[in-house]
Amino acid sequence: MKKKTLAKVYEPAEVEKEWLERWIRDGLFTAETDSQRPAFSMVIPPPNITGSLHLGHALNNTLQDIMARYKRMRGYNVLWVPGVDHAGIATQNVVERQLKEEGTTRQELGRERFIERVWRWKEESGGTIVNQLKRLGASCDWTRLRFTMDEGLSRAVKEVFVRLYKEGLIYRADYIINWCPRCRTALSDLEVEHEHRDSFLWYMEYHLADSSGSVTVATTRPETMLGDVAVAVNPEDKRYRHLVGKTLTLPLAGREIPVIADPSVDKEFGTGAVKITPAHDFNDFEVARRHGLEPLRVMDAEARMNENARGFEGLPRFEAREKVVEELKKEGLLKKEERYSVLIGVCYRCRTVVEPTLSKQWFVKVGPLAGPAIEAVEAGRIRFIPKNWERTYFEWMRNIRDWCISRQIWWGHRIPAWHCTGCGHITVSATDPERCEGCGRSGISQDPDVLDTWFSSALWPFSTLGWPDRTVEQELFYPTSALFTSFDIIFFWVARMIMMGLKFKGDVPFADVYIHALIRDAEGQKMSKSRGNVIDPLVMIEKYGTDALRFTLTALAAQGRDIKLAEERIEGYRNFANKLWNLARFTLMNTEGARTGDVGPRDYTTVDKWIITRLSRCTKEVSGAIENYQFDVAAKAVYTFLWHELCDWYVELIKPDLRGEKGEDRKRAASGVLVTVLKDTLKLLHPFMPFITEEIYSYLPSTDTYIMRSSFPEPRGEYPAEAQKTESVMDVIRAVRNIKTEMNIPPGTELDCVCFTRDASAAEALKEGRDHLKNLARIGALTVTEGGERPAQAAFAVARGKDGGPAIEVFVPLKGHVDIDSEIKRLTKELEKTGRDLSSVEKKLSNDRFLERAPRDVVEKERQKLNAILDKKAKIEASIKRIRGIGE
Repeated sequence: MKKKTLAKVYEPAEVEKEWLERWIRDGLFTAETDSQRPAFSMVIPPPNITGSLHLGHALNNTLQDIMARYKRMRGYNVLWVPGVDHAGIATQNVVERQLKEEGTTRQELGRERFIERVWRWKEESGGTIVNQLKRLGASCDWTRLRFTMDEGLSRAVKEVFVRLYKEGLIYRADYIINWCPRCRTALSDLEVEHEHRDSFLWYMEYHLADSSGSVTVATTRPETMLGDVAVAVNPEDKRYRHLVGKTLTLPLAGREIPVIADPSVDKEFGTGAVKITPAHDFNDFEVARRHGLEPLRVMDAEARMNENARGFEGLPRFEAREKVVEELKKEGLLKKEERYSVLIGVCYRCRTVVEPTLSKQWFVKVGPLAGPAIEAVEAGRIRFIPKNWERTYFEWMRNIRDWCISRQIWWGHRIPAWHCTGCGHITVSATDPERCEGCGRSGISQDPDVLDTWFSSALWPFSTLGWPDRTVEQELFYPTSALFTSFDIIFFWVARMIMMGLKFKGDVPFADVYIHALIRDAEGQKMSKSRGNVIDPLVMIEKYGTDALRFTLTALAAQGRDIKLAEERIEGYRNFANKLWNLARFTLMNTEGARTGDVGPRDYTTVDKWIITRLSRCTKEVSGAIENYQFDVAAKAVYTFLWHELCDWYVELIKPDLRGEKGEDRKRAASGVLVTVLKDTLKLLHPFMPFITEEIYSYLPSTDTYIMRSSFPEPRGEYPAEAQKTESVMDVIRAVRNIKTEMNIPPGTELDCVCFTRDASAAEALKEGRDHLKNLARIGALTVTEGGERPAQAAFAVARGKDGGPAIEVFVPLKGHVDIDSEIKRLTKELEKTGRDLSSVEKKLSNDRFLERAPRDVVEKERQKLNAILDKKAKIEASIKRIRGIGE
């Protein structure tokens, strides 16, 4: 039932709450499994269960929601699958911190009770991000909410693991991996972030075992020398050729190690001779494998020196570094130290320095999976938008290493492998076995490791649709239509979904991959808590409403360009929402009781045909832009149409008609066109601003359903000749208004106007539009001729329509309205002041000390001030020139 009156002021909070509840209650987001409509499907990038809505979430889900709502209005059966990721390391850390506050640990609790505790935390606190996504207006099918550790997805994970293992694509091996001593787990390459730190390069002397000489080796990690198994030189390095094959005595340890030749050695690094520590360095591990050298691990899981580091056992690695350097100095084996910038790997979660460590881990052999995934993109079965991200994808896929999928934590999908204490056989099964499949004994125990969180996420597009069972959802909605994500998880997630989709479904998981921008602050800086420049989307929603935030993010989301966001932009688009609200109030108040349903082209005036033409072009632009993922183009098109054409011009042009000044038939027609245009505009805006458009739409006549269930607008036709006529009238109005502004004449002052044009259609348009010129430009007498003598003391401008219409020379006689000498004097004085301001800013910006020491945002503001002053100066000079021309 419709309410009687649209509220005077738009209050987002109460409107948003009401419509969200109604949409979900009435099943507007729910996909159908028996529909004949074409299918469109997406899966949400599942946010971490520990997370709270940030701007990245807001942007990503706003863009997905725009596409989902648009496709529904286009007649598609839309499935947008929501879900949440169990976030192994992050969630375990949250619960471990709680236990620490309670004075206990997960070890004291035990694995089973700890897992129960995490599930309890999930039930109590894990719904936060879901509720925040709903508040954003995300029109996911919430009846199909999934969790990466729910029963169905767990079954899919086990099934994939078992199949890959039986095909030889999952294996267990000693391998050098990234190890976080704080989280006590392996990390994939993608979970390690790198940063430069100031350190040293230490030069250590290794003596030949036969006492015939020595070799000086440079290293950034002297504590790992205790695990050295060789010293390597480049075979092309003439300095060391005579030493290859000889043995050295390892300082502090006394072991003998060989000198080997390997082409991977950089002759320019340090002395050209490098230590080989295969248990603690990725490159050294590969060198040792090539030369058949056995690795020696000298650190434990907490990065403390172990029993192989005799004399240093039990020391944390960085304390051991200091002691090793000290001992080398004592023995005269430290030749020199020099400052050096080191690229350090740190854990993406806790920022602890990662330790490359030799460890028994589970791996996916990705080579056989990567080939088809590369071919799918090369063949165009998957397209990246923007296209340049394909290059990034190919570079990574063509240099891919086997994927370490085991993690030494408790929260996650436990690896479905059981070790036999008798024969050592590993039984891999999707169901819990009772006996070893190798020897038949019952003494088996499940592997303690869990799978990398990204393993379950890689199955997301088909596991959420019911795989490994055969389901209607898979037949209808797989492959999915599009994936929206950020560039930083192309490797983590996108590539792995492609590999797994092709492997287990025989088809790509999605057709399009849209990579959206990164949001930065107004100065282009990355947002971070330490910088204090983070904008909280939930706070912005409270202050300005969800629609204002959504529209801001969309309007700024240009393909391939980062978003520079300031709160003022959101405030500005809140004003746009208010503009829409006020337009709706005006429309309802001025069309009440009017019979608008039977108005058609036969009733249209020239001005009506202009707005219909502009609406049709806007409709085509918005549709085309959304289809091509140009969301900013679509947003700007409908913004420009609503504010600058519908509100600024059409409403003003037809106000006399709505008052009945031209009769009831014209009032009815104008009302009908205004309501029709408003309805279509609301529909164009709905995917971007769902709450306010649904609210307004519910008040309009002949709207008995949700706006989301209405059809997306189709172009209503174009009338180029009539549109051009209206543009000519509008451009003369602009010219007269500009003249008044420049001449400091009050807008309400009535002035005569003379127009010269050789175009018959333009002349006819001006004569027909005489009333519009009088009402909106306050023109008195209007003269329209092909040409003639220029009127005395008249300001002059050339008017030309929006679409390159005919030129119209506009003259406005100013005798009696402007004191030319006084006006020139006033403007000259203002020009002098502007010159002084300009000199001051230019002086500041030419000062190198100011540019070096002032904060970046302060410098940027001064540059903006300079541009504003230069613009003002140009306008004043143009005004002086114009006024002098009048007096001639």
